[in-house]
Amino acid sequence: MLCLSLCAPHLHLHLPRSPTARPAAATCRNARCIGVTLCLRMPTTPEERRQKRGLAQFLDLSAAPTLTPPAPTPVHLTPAAKRRGALREMRRVWWVCGVGYWVQGFRCFPWLALNFHLTRGMGLSPAGLQLLQNAGSLPLVAKPLFGVLSDAVYIGRAHRIPYISLGVWLQLIAWGVLATIPVTGDAFPTLMACILIGNLGASVTEVVSDAVVTEFSRTQKAGVLQSYAFVALAAGSLLGNLSGGYILLKTQEPKIMFTAFSVLLGFQLALSLSTKETLPSSRGNSRNRLVKSSLAANFRKQFSNLMTAIREERILYPLAWIMTSFAVVPVLSGTMFCFQTQYLNLDPSVIGLSKVVGQVMVLSLTVLYNRYLKRIPLRCLTTGLQILYALAVLSDLILVKQVNLVLGIPNEIHVLCFSALAEALAQFKVLPFSVLLSSLCPPGCEGSLFAFFTSGLVLSAILSGVFGVGLSTLIGVSSVDYSSLPLGILLQSLAALLPLGWIFSIKIKKSMVVPLWSQFAHPNLN
Repeated sequence: MLCLSLCAPHLHLHLPRSPTARPAAATCRNARCIGVTLCLRMPTTPEERRQKRGLAQFLDLSAAPTLTPPAPTPVHLTPAAKRRGALREMRRVWWVCGVGYWVQGFRCFPWLALNFHLTRGMGLSPAGLQLLQNAGSLPLVAKPLFGVLSDAVYIGRAHRIPYISLGVWLQLIAWGVLATIPVTGDAFPTLMACILIGNLGASVTEVVSDAVVTEFSRTQKAGVLQSYAFVALAAGSLLGNLSGGYILLKTQEPKIMFTAFSVLLGFQLALSLSTKETLPSSRGNSRNRLVKSSLAANFRKQFSNLMTAIREERILYPLAWIMTSFAVVPVLSGTMFCFQTQYLNLDPSVIGLSKVVGQVMVLSLTVLYNRYLKRIPLRCLTTGLQILYALAVLSDLILVKQVNLVLGIPNEIHVLCFSALAEALAQFKVLPFSVLLSSLCPPGCEGSLFAFFTSGLVLSAILSGVFGVGLSTLIGVSSVDYSSLPLGILLQSLAALLPLGWIFSIKIKKSMVVPLWSQFAHPNLN
């Protein structure tokens, strides 16, 4: 009940009370009500003033509208902002690949120390050194398996960067252990195991990096990305040989170089782990669901697509030629290394600088190819390179026969200028075939096809090294007798001309370099 009494202006609130309770105000004794009494008079006591202020606050709060926080405004990125974000992520992936190629070239840094460690620390013969090098390269032959694995099996939502991290981790373990084991014959099994694990990790990293280059090369001019990869590879090899020879000369301690390379691998591992994969094959894919449901069927499909791609004549014939051109030439690299270091007593810095000169040649040839040489038909370019390679092998004959001293050229200068020429030409010869395969590779087979290509090259190099060991043993070359070495070099040069007999199988023309993508369905979405 609401009662109004004629009092002075004042708002007075009475809460419900019991009938026996005394009224709160003397002026409202006659207001028989239970509820609210409205008195109109001025407040006179402090208690009444406090009650007035409390009532005013209560009325203000009850009359105020309820304030709700504004809904967050969704952020809509403009197409330009999306492109900038995608470009930043792509550059990060390219940093991972570029560093990977550079580290791949820089592997000559610890391998130079390892060769001296094996020959001087453990006393291996030239044939034993070359056999160990070839046996250590066996994990590289399994590259097709790693390529199919990276094409078919996703780790989370990525199928390239995680495999790069795995390969770097394996290399880090191998070289880290080599930096701690003692230099004794008892440690040889551990040393061999570390070499195999390190090359296994390197093969995984190389396969996946080649696949990334192939995926991105479809949006660029032909040969541009492959040239950049060769430049990074040659730059790493250049710095590795230059610094390796100097450090080995000053310290004579290979373990320091093993430790330094392990630190570099740690940096590469941190970079790959912190990079998000942004590749055309990783966006909006559903392969991870398919892999969970039928992994075996996925592998069979991937191998089937790989075999279909290899059976294409435009891919099969160039692959067969480049592999056989390496396999039929017996390489005497281990024998020449022992001849230069044990017979001629050359400093490690000279050997390292000769490798630097070779990588400078590779860099120069890569720039020339990107500007001019790629316009030459593949068969003509390959013929010229093979003839130059056969002639470059004869430079070792001049060194062994000491003809350079007759001409007034010291051994150091001759090794520095001509020792790595044949190796540089052999390395550069792979570039035109890499460009060709990038243009013909179907989507989804980037890793497996290039893994097959590189593993074929490794297998050819192993066969070439085994033939070289057999040749040096057959003609009687040993660590104390190099009199038959000129005959071996002459036979090697003649064998380098043999691949010209079946070079007619390369029939690639510019009009024939048409992508085969339309002939292949996506290997995992059928």
